[in-house]
Amino acid sequence: MTFKSKLGTAAAAFILTVGVSSAAQAQLKVGFVYVGPIGDHGWSYEHNQGRLAIEKALGDKVITTYVEKVPEGADAQRVISKLASSGHGLIFTTSFGYMNPTLRAAKRFPKVKFEHATGFKRAANMSTYSARFYEGRYVVGKIVGNMTKSNVIGYIASFPIPEVIRGINATYLSARSVNPKVKIKIVWVSTWFDPGKEADAAKTLIDQGADVIMQHTDSPAPVQVAQRRGVWAVGQASDMTNFGPKAHLTSIIDDWAPYYIARTKAVLDGTWKSTDTWDGFKPGMVQMSAYNKAIPADVVALAKKTRADITAGKLFPFTGEIKDQSGKVRVKAGEKANDGVLAGMNFYVQGIDGVIPK
Repeated sequence: MTFKSKLGTAAAAFILTVGVSSAAQAQLKVGFVYVGPIGDHGWSYEHNQGRLAIEKALGDKVITTYVEKVPEGADAQRVISKLASSGHGLIFTTSFGYMNPTLRAAKRFPKVKFEHATGFKRAANMSTYSARFYEGRYVVGKIVGNMTKSNVIGYIASFPIPEVIRGINATYLSARSVNPKVKIKIVWVSTWFDPGKEADAAKTLIDQGADVIMQHTDSPAPVQVAQRRGVWAVGQASDMTNFGPKAHLTSIIDDWAPYYIARTKAVLDGTWKSTDTWDGFKPGMVQMSAYNKAIPADVVALAKKTRADITAGKLFPFTGEIKDQSGKVRVKAGEKANDGVLAGMNFYVQGIDGVIPK
């Protein structure tokens, strides 16, 4: 696939790099790199909503472009460098596997500002940002722990990175707190977006007894399968209600727009600095979609209270004592896991069966 074809509807924006007017040259060019299609109705869709929010908020002060469906590897390096060399002053790279390619580009193009989502490596011209998705998954755990009848939660996982493992652990700890009999079964699909694989994983989990399907992948295929098979589902990254209105319990929504607007304004006014941002419910980077009307009122009330307590700092999802599968204490009783433990989480908590892939 050529670079131009990858750009899709953004190709026209790149054409502006040749023969642009002096007025256009004064505009800040903001580029985005997406791991999936903007029509995935999940992760890349929500990042693209943030891009559109920049355009709406800042108007003719900016030109935004995007490149979708960029694999996490050598091709990412090429795409990021192309953006940097074509006049973009700010570039958002929106997947964990873009971390090292973004860092290399930051060193090569020191005048360009880079923002990398979900990673941990920074430079003077490269910031990192992510959302505390585990807060949403802890709220979801209270719901699914109550809604399951089989006591089996099916979980479709993408890649074994800390972000995904944290979500699995947060869900299980929360669900177990309201239902000690609950089990969680995990299928790793080694992809962020592949509707076919995601659908097959959902079917497998349902065949193994799961009556709730969760996912850390980006297409609505698992929700659609849950709808057809008559089980519950939880959406990922954006509101997936329309893909299975009977099955869909709620979704964890990633709201990137305020952050994207703020960081773009910072470049425009000259105040941009390299930072590490990790926000959750309180700043609004993590949201919850509406709860299914089939959820009992007391369970909805519990979910809302859990969210409110997390937002207010009264409840922290990873408060000890927390042991891993081997029985080793990872968080002592009464203590809270620090961000170092969370950011490097590479273990299942005690009670989860299975092995994390290498």
